Amino acid sequence: MLLIPCPWCGQRDEIEFRHGGEAHVSRAIDPAALDDAAWGDYLYMRDNPKGLIAERWVHHAGCRRWFNLLRDTVSHRILAVYKIGEKPPDAASDFGGDP
Repeated sequence: MLLIPCPWCGQRDEIEFRHGGEAHVSRAIDPAALDDAAWGDYLYMRDNPKGLIAERWVHHAGCRRWFNLLRDTVSHRILAVYKIGEKPPDAASDFGGDP
């Protein structure tokens, strides 16, 4: 089982959390101007790296707050946790990636 460190509640079992997908996804400035291909790209095309990725998570069974974390998709090791709106920590450069 994965232990996820919530920035507000501390370390908890993964069963208390829900995955929210890739973090730092750019939103459309004018959604009405997008065609179907652009919407499909926005909704479904995400990075799926082998290695470091920035993800969004919510502490569903706890404080119900969203946060970001940097995780290695190979080992599932969590390198850093940071609040929504904060910049990713330098753990990305230490790991050899840039989320």
